[in-house]
Amino acid sequence: MAVAILLVGGFGTRLMPLTKNTPKPMLTVAGVPVTEHQIAMAKSAGITEIILATSYLSEVFIPYFGDGSKWGIKIKYAVEIEPLGTGGAIRNAMKLLDTDESVVVLNGDVLSSHNLTEQIRQHEAHSADVTLHLTEVHDARAFGCVPTDSNGRVTAFLEKMDNPVTNQINAGCYVFNPQIISTIPIDTVVSVERETFPQLVASGAKVFGYVENAYWLDIGTPRALLKASVDIVTRSGDFLAMPGSRIDPTAVITGGSCIGLNASVGAGAHIVGSIVEAGSVIGPNAKISDSFVASGAEVEKNAKIVTSFVTNGEILPIP
Repeated sequence: MAVAILLVGGFGTRLMPLTKNTPKPMLTVAGVPVTEHQIAMAKSAGITEIILATSYLSEVFIPYFGDGSKWGIKIKYAVEIEPLGTGGAIRNAMKLLDTDESVVVLNGDVLSSHNLTEQIRQHEAHSADVTLHLTEVHDARAFGCVPTDSNGRVTAFLEKMDNPVTNQINAGCYVFNPQIISTIPIDTVVSVERETFPQLVASGAKVFGYVENAYWLDIGTPRALLKASVDIVTRSGDFLAMPGSRIDPTAVITGGSCIGLNASVGAGAHIVGSIVEAGSVIGPNAKISDSFVASGAEVEKNAKIVTSFVTNGEILPIP
């Protein structure tokens, strides 16, 4: 049985202004925080213990997730005083794990529906040092690419290039032999992607790729976060209303929008492809499209909001 580390310590710079007061993993997708989706994925793969590796605004996680009992999983918290990069964060979180079991590392910037159970199985079948989830993209020029040989073994980590040698890219979910994590310098800024993985491959370590082209999305920008929410909601309907929300019968909500806990939507309002967070109030005849309304914000009647981030007192364009 594997255990997991979830990397949720970044500043979310690409997600500004959404992350001005909220860490990116606590932004909601289809009505619940991104982190909750990832915890559910870990649990579905049989993981019973997960460490949240936090830094920026770390204090908001514990009140929401607590000890994990609500989700039937044990949660602990590894807080970085200063950001340590992906490798440093993994090594710091490992202080809370005393295990010989495989360690799954999930990236807080990614939503994926790939078969984590199979990734773990293949990792253990290969007695691998690390097994990475790889996904294929149409155009790999915007990504570093990860070629593998006929046995699935990673042969290189390549930077962005005009003519990629493969369309396989690093999808951000890793399964480690815990002994490999122990070799990462402690309390040191380290990137597993730029340092640890290339060094392991160069040294002949057993680094494998698990290739699966399931739903995968880097949610590091506001537009991507909205897309993720819309994608999830539209799997089962045109919109999602969370418990306690109040929607006037004359309001029109479409395009995979999500109305958060205890939010209210006034008469004649139109909401398309948007996230309305908990406790928000949408005034009568307001029109909102492709936008993110922050928790507790009020949108005035007759307002027209397009591709924007709305808080109380601010309407900021989404880049």
